[in-house]
Amino acid sequence: MINLADRAVGISPSPTLSIDAKAKKMIAEGKNVVNFGVGEPDFDTPNHIKQVAIEAIEKGMTKYTPVAGTEALKNAIVNKLKNDNELEYQPAQIVVSAGAKHSLYNAFQVLCQEGDEVILLAPYWVSYMEQIKLTGAVPVVIQTKAVNGFKVTPQELTEKITDRTKLIIINSPSNPTGGVYSGEELAALGQILVKHGIAIISDEIYEKLVYDEVKHISIASLSKELKDLTVVINGVSKAYAMTGWRIGYAAAPQKIAKAMADLQSHSTSNPTSIAQAASVAALEGTQKPLWEMLEEFAKRRNYMLERLSSIPGLSCTKPGGAFYLFPDISSFIGLEYKGQKIEGAKDLADLLLDVAHVAVVPGVAFGDDNYLRLSYATSMERIVEGMDRIQNLLAEIK
Repeated sequence: MINLADRAVGISPSPTLSIDAKAKKMIAEGKNVVNFGVGEPDFDTPNHIKQVAIEAIEKGMTKYTPVAGTEALKNAIVNKLKNDNELEYQPAQIVVSAGAKHSLYNAFQVLCQEGDEVILLAPYWVSYMEQIKLTGAVPVVIQTKAVNGFKVTPQELTEKITDRTKLIIINSPSNPTGGVYSGEELAALGQILVKHGIAIISDEIYEKLVYDEVKHISIASLSKELKDLTVVINGVSKAYAMTGWRIGYAAAPQKIAKAMADLQSHSTSNPTSIAQAASVAALEGTQKPLWEMLEEFAKRRNYMLERLSSIPGLSCTKPGGAFYLFPDISSFIGLEYKGQKIEGAKDLADLLLDVAHVAVVPGVAFGDDNYLRLSYATSMERIVEGMDRIQNLLAEIK
């Protein structure tokens, strides 16, 4: 009998992908499921991006590229970071990978080792915890509060720092809460991180999806000292509806970028050549499809937030970015639906899927069992129907 390695045994499957798979299975069985669990735009990739990919195939751009990405794409990323984020990088400081998740994995692997402590801000995206554990580092969770917009305060951060603290990950805009840090909030945290020499992974994949004139700020742009400590993670998946194209990237100090590229050279090698060509078109071409998508997301957010806030027992903060709502369902814990007791968010999520045929993700997957995550990356028609179903089922919980 072959035994698995301890690191493989310790990996928890992604709850978001598991719920999405179950919802899709039910749909395949003919059930009318409203899926609020998925974390990808429901819009198609813009035509001008697809056309460049087709042309790349016809031109024979189907061979290996440099491990860390084509010069064309790295230059496009350098220009994007300069124009959008006031960040100056050289192409050698850019590493293009098979999605932002891959970029994060590379960063954790080259920065963390056995016994290091990594500060993880809850609610957190599900894969952060598993990727930290895979390095042998120890996740140190700070439970943020809704009253603070699910953003860590300087005092909360200071209290968790020890002589073993190596790294913190900041996700703004946040998945799952939609929280967005202001420049002032980042500067206050940055002073502490610079003082202690703590590395930063800044996950900015939802950067373009912000609302109500909220401005995205990269912590790396605030000072040279912070830039020298930061690995910026981004990609084309969310902003350009290119989730399946699998292109993410990291911008980092030269030493870190080289280590990430070296690691990638022995794991996956280069990301897909055709997707890289398409990503150049995404970054350098018209941004009109993005603005149209963002306008529609804002309408959906406002409608879903209004509906959730009107349901007795629910409360929900207004997200500044991404495409999720994170309502507090704690008042339903301990109650029953037709004799079935609700012990936590997973029980309520299972109930919504099995009875109401609405897929949501329980907050326990993100480190807080008092919440559900609902994605509004689906049509307004489906949102209306899904909210009706949720409201009707919750009314029956006593």
